[in-house]
Amino acid sequence: MGGGSAAKEHPVEYFSASTLAAIVNYPLWRASALGQSGFRVALNSNLASSVPPSLAPYFFAFSPPYKGLGATIMGMSWARAAIFYGSDRGKEVLEPMGVSNTMATVLPPLLVSTLVQCVNMPLVRATILLQNPQSTMPNIRESLRQIYNTHGIGGLWHGTSAGILKTVPKYCTAIFVKDYMERTMPPVDPESPTRDRDKLVHSAIKSSAAGVAGAALTNPLDVIRNEMFKTNLGLFDAIRSLHNELGYSFLVRGMSKNLVAVSIPVASTIFFTDAFIQCTNSRQGVD
Repeated sequence: MGGGSAAKEHPVEYFSASTLAAIVNYPLWRASALGQSGFRVALNSNLASSVPPSLAPYFFAFSPPYKGLGATIMGMSWARAAIFYGSDRGKEVLEPMGVSNTMATVLPPLLVSTLVQCVNMPLVRATILLQNPQSTMPNIRESLRQIYNTHGIGGLWHGTSAGILKTVPKYCTAIFVKDYMERTMPPVDPESPTRDRDKLVHSAIKSSAAGVAGAALTNPLDVIRNEMFKTNLGLFDAIRSLHNELGYSFLVRGMSKNLVAVSIPVASTIFFTDAFIQCTNSRQGVD
């Protein structure tokens, strides 16, 4: 990312971009978690009661209380920063070693996103369960404690298999598309008076394509993972339960919310990283 700048020179920009994307997109993530988990949203106010049922999760997601807000944003921030920075830095290390472009592009996000998913899983499960409107748990600490008291230490990592199956292809696809777009899009004319704006336009196109491509693959696995969180069923039992309840339509449960909640954070993280690196380079007089 960053128009050719080395990732190793810009770790702060990667983390800052991931944090900004997490803050902006928190309500969308919350709406997606509600929709895919099948949590029932009851809107009680006069204004809320007039909201169509399909929009109820969004109305609830943008309304307080924002349980687990700080922990959710921090978890998203370090995770996406690690994946995108680790992927770009890994490619910089692997290509001079003679590794093919495809392997250098795909291998780092494969490894880093798997590690991040394993480390982040207790926080992911606790934050999703906390979004249940019927939940009486006040914060992340209590959510983690309840999971541990009910299901033991292993319960904190329940759903890791579905989480990896969902997260790893999403980021591998998004990063592959991002790098492909960087290679194939016409370069910005360095002599153009609008080159800074042109770079941002290129970044927006690249980021949007990467975000949508990554999100389109992951909805069924998101649904399965959230069902595992909600019911504590194993992977295949959760799939069987969803199929018995909804048929094959479970594959698209929450799809519209997921396309928004997944593609926008990924796209905005890539775009903000490019913008921050471009701003830093501009201040330092680097093209």
